Amino acid sequence: MRILFLLLFASLPLTAHAAGLQFIDVPPAAAGPAMTGAVWTPCAAKPGAVTVGFGITVPGTKDCPVLGRNLPLVVISHGVGGWSLGHHDVAETLADAGFVVAAIDHPEDGGRIKDRSRADALQVWRQRPADIRRLIDYMLTVWPGHDLIDPARIGFYGFSRGGFTGLVLIGGNPDQERLAAICKDYAKLQTCQQLKAGERLAEPLPHDPRIRAAVLADPVLSRIFLPAGLADIRVPTQIWASEYGGDGVVPGEVATMANSLPVPPDLHRVRGAEHFAFLAPCGAALAKLAPVVCTDRPGFDRVAFHAAMDHAILAFFRVQLAPKH
Repeated sequence: MRILFLLLFASLPLTAHAAGLQFIDVPPAAAGPAMTGAVWTPCAAKPGAVTVGFGITVPGTKDCPVLGRNLPLVVISHGVGGWSLGHHDVAETLADAGFVVAAIDHPEDGGRIKDRSRADALQVWRQRPADIRRLIDYMLTVWPGHDLIDPARIGFYGFSRGGFTGLVLIGGNPDQERLAAICKDYAKLQTCQQLKAGERLAEPLPHDPRIRAAVLADPVLSRIFLPAGLADIRVPTQIWASEYGGDGVVPGEVATMANSLPVPPDLHRVRGAEHFAFLAPCGAALAKLAPVVCTDRPGFDRVAFHAAMDHAILAFFRVQLAPKH
């Protein structure tokens, strides 16, 4: 009966609103440098479009007054070289349905930084979860609409290295020996050079119990999480795994990790997909700038896939972040 109720609840329509879009600056702190990002919110204005640079336009109504109170919050972590707008379709879908969604440009390995010398440093694997913790702090205390957010209803979405970030935040602890073992295939990475020199990933890693549910798409290095390192993860998860992987994701490793979680996840294996299929569908301007991340295997329809994926993510968060009575 509970499963039936959850399925019925997830399918209930919500009043659709325009997605408001605003840009944020998270100030520097002891835990890390300043961060830029974007926030999507429900609003009452008609849907519009916002130009975000390089000729790229995304749906949204800029700086629209936030509609609603006691709203759930979902935070987003991009992959290495990504940016805060890289998953804008997921954010728009959630905001249209009454969520506040916040994404940052990770300051060490985001695509818009000029100095990429530390993008593959060992410290970044620890810094990323700390970045998201700071984003949550900012949204709950400093962001002008912070009093409209329900702090008991926080979710997370992460892709690639952002998926790794999410695994750590919800309680995962990677195995140091497994991390070192991957260096036989990636010896030139700065992380591997540091490990060879005797450095280790500083522990304990930053977890965040405020996150009540997580969606992870093709988390990179899933194979370095042994069952013992996943044992503390108790929040509901939805996992997306591409068939062919790529960019450091080995086919099959994500599903193996998912099946080791103590709470069985909502696992989606995406047939025909490569790793970058989880990025938002590209318009002409972005496809010209970044053809590698915008090109899929013949026969794979990224637009149709994202329409289905966004709906499934919304249904998951509607259930898992429902208000408690």
